[in-house]
Parts: sequence; structure tokens; C-alpha cells
Amino acid sequence: MPAFWFAFSIIFLSLLLAIAIRFAERTAMLALVALWVAAGAWSWQLRPLPLTQHELQQYADGLSRQVRGRIIRVRHLPSRHGRPDRDTDSTWWEEHDAEEGDAVSIDIAVDAVEEVTPDISRMVPITGGVRVTMLTDTMPYADSRCGDGIELPLRLKVPVRFRDPGVWQYADYLLAQGIGVEATAHTSKARSLAHHSNDPRCLLAAAQNWSSARMLTAISSPAMRRLPSALRLSGDDAAMLNAMLFGDRSRLTQQVRAGFVRTGSFHLFVVSGMHVAVVAGILLWILHRLRIRAWIATLLALSLTTAYALITGFGAPVQRALFMTAIFLAARLLARERSVLNAIGAAALAELIWSPGSLFDAGFQMTFLAVLAIAGIAVPLAERSFLPWLHASQNLDALWLDPVLPPRLAQLRMMLRMWRELLIAAFGRWCSMFPALALTAALHLLELAWIALVAEMVMALPMALYFHRATFFALPANMLTIPVIGLLVPLSLLFFFTSLLAPALAVLPAAATAALLHSMEWAIAHVSKMPHADIRIPGPAAWAVLLALTVWAFCLYAARRSTAWALAAALCLPIGTLLVFWPEPPIFARNMLEVTAIDVGQGDAIFVADPRGRTMLVDAGGPIGRAGEAATAAGNFDIGEEIVSTYLWSRRIRRLDTLVLSHAHSDHMGGMAAVMRNLRPRELWVSIDTDSTAYRNLLAEAAELGITVRHLHAGNSMPWGDTQIQVLSPTTSYINRDAPRNDDSLVLRIEYGSSSALLEGDAEAASEQAMLHQNLHPVTLLKIGHHGSKTSTTAPFLNALHPRDAIVSVGRRNTFGHPRVEVIQRIAAAGARLYRTDEFGLTSFLLDHDGGIREHVASLEP
Repeated sequence: MPAFWFAFSIIFLSLLLAIAIRFAERTAMLALVALWVAAGAWSWQLRPLPLTQHELQQYADGLSRQVRGRIIRVRHLPSRHGRPDRDTDSTWWEEHDAEEGDAVSIDIAVDAVEEVTPDISRMVPITGGVRVTMLTDTMPYADSRCGDGIELPLRLKVPVRFRDPGVWQYADYLLAQGIGVEATAHTSKARSLAHHSNDPRCLLAAAQNWSSARMLTAISSPAMRRLPSALRLSGDDAAMLNAMLFGDRSRLTQQVRAGFVRTGSFHLFVVSGMHVAVVAGILLWILHRLRIRAWIATLLALSLTTAYALITGFGAPVQRALFMTAIFLAARLLARERSVLNAIGAAALAELIWSPGSLFDAGFQMTFLAVLAIAGIAVPLAERSFLPWLHASQNLDALWLDPVLPPRLAQLRMMLRMWRELLIAAFGRWCSMFPALALTAALHLLELAWIALVAEMVMALPMALYFHRATFFALPANMLTIPVIGLLVPLSLLFFFTSLLAPALAVLPAAATAALLHSMEWAIAHVSKMPHADIRIPGPAAWAVLLALTVWAFCLYAARRSTAWALAAALCLPIGTLLVFWPEPPIFARNMLEVTAIDVGQGDAIFVADPRGRTMLVDAGGPIGRAGEAATAAGNFDIGEEIVSTYLWSRRIRRLDTLVLSHAHSDHMGGMAAVMRNLRPRELWVSIDTDSTAYRNLLAEAAELGITVRHLHAGNSMPWGDTQIQVLSPTTSYINRDAPRNDDSLVLRIEYGSSSALLEGDAEAASEQAMLHQNLHPVTLLKIGHHGSKTSTTAPFLNALHPRDAIVSVGRRNTFGHPRVEVIQRIAAAGARLYRTDEFGLTSFLLDHDGGIREHVASLEP
């Protein structure tokens, strides 16, 4: 829309608003809302977009080029020792993986890149960002510092975009961070240049790294080591404190993460609004106690809170939290605390004016939903029920309050004073406060439980929508952690700052911090082990989201009116939560056998649904080799969680019937653990047991989840819903006691009436030759073996199957050269139509009972 029309609309609506205020005040709100929407739409159109970095991405053509730039971020990745279970192919021309050792993720702001032609090679100035996974055989790469210049040869790769409905795009996430391409290199090939220390990003990173390092140093002092274990901070404790205080989650172990994620309390380790608010609130309380003027106290609190925000790395959530805190405190100062909601609204409006895109940010939505739930619904309803009793139980000696209170509250105060006198007469003055304290404590506990309950009911929507979680034990977990965090943050900050002065001064704060942290960790660990502590669910339907928001908007309105309206709000509140969890039927094609190749890049993930709606997933994608695993760790990206599970949830699938692992290579098995945890399959089908730690871990997790594991081989045949499944490979005589190989692949033939599909995994020529001896019959659909490698899909095998359609799961611009030209020519010669996930993305095939087949290069519609 042209800027002229936006400007005209805003001027017109401003005049309309002025007229409405002057002559018809009741319609002024409508004009104000329309003006706000028009202004927001204009701001959205004018927002700065992330640079697409197309110029830099043009150099991602497979050639090795010199790249020069400045390091703007350094992150050490978790150590991985031992040979990875990676695929192999003789045509793989990428740099070899480091079989053992460490890796470092380095972000480089590119200044120049080498332009290579047959005649010349020259450095061309260019801007952009590259994330490099640096591999090393021995020690971590300690030579690189943020701000250093660096030059090294790289084969640039554009981040993969997965063309599946509803999935999160890692490429967009990187682009928002200024990263347009990725690469892998070895430390020995890097050359350090001059150091530049004035980059603000490096200064912020240095502040965060310094804080984290000082915390680790503080817990290892001799004074700390003399404390008993229950009061001593360990390395894991320091990792939790670094995450909680400074936003450094790099040292959090998976075991620590899991308990907090399952109970919906992982937000403790994300420095955001709650942490910034706690710090600002404590500072304001201290300055108020020192009787400093309100405006001076507000400026001092904001200044010190800003300093704290800087040492956390000043990430986007912290920036938003600090900005909102500043707006909130300013509105509170000007409005003299007349309306918390007005201050919150001012903060939200200022945030949206500054960054209109925040409206679609999950963090922004969750922050304001939580605040509105507490300040707009929970507190007003509590004020009409039990909070007056809490206020009445305090200041019992202020007799002048009795006449101005309602009779029932005045009677309560009189009864408390009478009980106090009776206790004094019987036991002495030491127990005079017991009645009032007991009642106050009970009502405070009720207040905490009520606020947590309302917040959790409303937060069920974003948790289900963005994270596919129903954390039914989040209420007790957050009832524990939220009050604890209010004590833990100031205590741990006190420990941190006193440790800078003298380790001896930090002993008492350290002991108190350790006691609180260990208690919280023990409680969370026990809650997380309860059955159904964390249930993964599909996101709610659009109609359910709109109805839930409508219900809660009514509650927000009704909670401030009469007692009858407040009662109606309390009764309607859980209806919104029930709407969020309302189960929708899965999306299937009726009376058809569906085979869908999910786009997982250079890997396999095949979804199968029979005409009755039984579900099967064959493989779940994953990273390729050590470089792929390190790059995945650099972004905390799990393809089973972010791609495969998300796609299945978009189909409203809550549980799988069967999970099949063709063989134990990482590009087939890497995402399987997440799929098992998320969709709890009833059975896991595997072929032979190989020497693979990751495979053994997968079987152990299946046993822990109660999943039946079945070992299959050629000759097995079984009904599966309305279909019949035959296992064609491996043969009973096939043995592999070493690392996983492609010929370990479990090959399945699925028959439905006159239609059939053959899923080959990565089976190579030897397996295909063995299958040819079984008198193979033609198939309707063939899943090409080994991603179209020349080692599979031999001409005799293809001629025996004579498929009508063929699908190959392969990554765009993959370094293997898959699918090979000769394989494509064989398929064309056989008369089959070839579909490729690198060109078409997710592809579905619908096979009917009479042998017909339909192709859909998109997700199925309901």
C-alpha cells in the first residue's frame, strides 16, 4: 500500500477522533482503535527487514574460496569423542570430519570473499555473515577471540530450508542474527589477522563471558570447597546460575534441562522479563527504604538494571524486558500507581511502535498474556474474594480501620485480637502473633496458588501453539520456583559481587544460594518424573485459538465489574483452557494408502498412513557426520523435534502406531529419539543390532518409554491395518558386528489391494541382488535407495520393480552429488516419474485399492 494512503488514513482518523471526542465520546474508542491499527500497519510496512545476503549466497557454489572478515561470536560446542555413525559415499568431496576432538562455532562478519575464475583469483569486497564450525583433533580452538580478523578457505553453503508445512525455518533464524551462509573448516587452515576490540557485539559477549568465568572461579575457591556438599555449589550449579543470571546456557547438561523443560519451568534459565523485573524491583525497594525521592530512585534503578542487562549479553528478550521495564516505571511514576494495566498497556504500545514485528514474536505474546492474566484477571478476582481477608488480617492494632471495613472483616480483626489475648494469657507474649501469622501465611499461599493457576490456564495457549506442550505439573512447579527465584536471583547476585571483593565474604551467600538451588532442583526432579508430567500435543485449531482469546477477553472485562460478573469470569476462565486442548481428528486421506516423503534435507523420513488411519514413520532424518552434528549443536537444532514432529503435529497426530529404523546411520536415526519422546509409538521396528553407541542409546530409551522393539528380517510378513507388509531385507544370514552400514537397511514392501510401495532405506547393490532372488514383483511406488547414490537402484533391480512413480529424499546442493545422473537416467529409462524432495519439498503419494496413484507436492488438506 502506498505511503500516501497510510498518511491520508492517519490524518483522516485523527480528525475523526478529535470530532468524536468533542461531540460523541462513546464512539471515540472505535476511532482510536482504527487510528492505532492504521499507524501499526504503516510502521509494519516501514520496518527494517533482515538483509537477504543474496550477494554472499551466490558464492555458495561448492568451490573452496578464501573468506576474510572479523569474528563477532565464539562458542565452544560440546565434546564428542568416537567415530560418528555417518553415511559414507566415495563421491563425498567435503572436508573430512574430525573423528575425535572438539569443535567451536564461530560467526564471522565477512569483509571480502575470493572470486575464482579459470584465469584469475581476486578478493571481492562483500558484506554478510557466515557461521563456521571449526573442527579440531585435539585441544579446543583457543586462538580465536571475538574481534579478531580471520582468513580461511571455506566451501560456503546456504542454510537448508525445509519445505514442510508448519515447520520452523532455521535459515530465517540465522538470517535474523545476520548469518546468511554456513561452512565447516579445520582449525589448521585458519589465519589470524589484526584484532579489533571496539565492536559492540564483542564487548557485550566479553561482558557475558567474563561474568560466566568469574562465577566458575568463585565456586572453586578454597573457602567454597570447605563447605559441606549440601551447601556447596558444584559445576552444574554454576552452569544453572550462569544461565539464570547471565543467559549463558552453554554448560547446561541435558539432564538438568530435561527436568525443567518437562515441568514448564525452563523459563528460569532464559534471562527475560521476570529476571529483569526482580532486579529492578529489589533495587527500587532498597532505594525506597533509603528514603530517596521517587524520580531519583527510578533513574538509579533503571541505570543499575541496564548495567545488569549488559552483562547478560543484551539479547533480544533482555532488550525487550529492559525497554518494557523502563516504560512501566515511567508510567508508574507519572500515574502515581493508579493503574497497573495502564502502565502495562503503555509499555506494550511503546514496544509495538518501536518494533511492530514484536506483535508476532512468541516472547512478546507470552510476556503480555502472562501479565494480563495476572494483573487483569487473577488479581481483580482475588480482590473480590480472599484478598480483602488478607489485608484485614494485617495491622491489627490499627483500631481506626475497623469502622471503615465491611462488618465481616471487622469481625475477623476482632476475633484475631481476641485469640491473641487468649494465647498471651495462656502461653505469654511470645506467641501473640501466631493467629494472624497463620492466617496471613495461608492466604498468601492461596494467593500464590491462585495467581499461578490463572497464569498457567492462560499460558496453556502459547505453550500448545508454539511448543506443543501440555505441562500439567507446571502449576506446582511454578508455585515452587517463582517464589524461590525471587530469593535466588538477589542471593546469587550478592554471592557473585561479594566474591569479586573477597571469597571469604561470599561464603554465607554461597551457602544460602546452594541450599535454595539444591532444594529447587530436588523438587523439580521429582515432579518431572511423575507420569504425564509433559505431554506433547498438536497445536490448537484456529477456531479454538479465537474462541479461547474471546473467552479470556470476556474474563478480563468481567473481572472488574460486579461480584456476579466476577463469578461469571471465574467460571468461564477454564473454558478457554479446555478449548486449547480440544482434540481435533487427524488429517488423513480416506480409503487411500498414503506415503509421504518429508523434506528433511540429506536424510530420510517417510510417513505412511493406511486407509484406517494407522500411522507409521520410517526413519526421522538427522545430521550427517561430525560436521553436521557440530553444526546442529551450534544451533541447538534437532530435526526430529523441529521438522518431523512438527509436521506430524500439523496433521493433528498425537501418537504413532509404528516407528521404523531402516539402519543406524545418523541421517536416518538422528531425529528418532525426539520423535519417540514426542509421539510415543507403540512399536519400534529395527533390523540387526550393530556396534553403535547412538543405536544402543535409542534402544535403551525405547525400553524406558515402554515401546515394544521388534527385530525383523527377510521373510517376515504381517498384516498392518488394511495393508500387508513384507520384509525383503536384510536376510537371516546377514551379519554385521561392526559400525552401521547401508546394507543393514530394513526394506519393506507395503501392499494395499493392487497398489504397493517399496521403501528401500539405503540398501545398496549387494542387498538388491539378494532381493532379486526372492522373485520381486512390480510396485506402484519406489522410495529410491541411498538418496540416489550410484551404489543403489541398479538396473536389474529397477527393471524387476518397474515402478510408476519414484521418490528420492535428498538435500539441496548436497555435497554427495545425489541423486547421481546415471540413477536419474535409469529411472527415466524405466518409464517412472521421479520426484525429489530437494526440488519439490514434501511430497505425498495416495495409492488406491485398484492400483491408482495420485501425487501431491504439498501437505494434505483437511
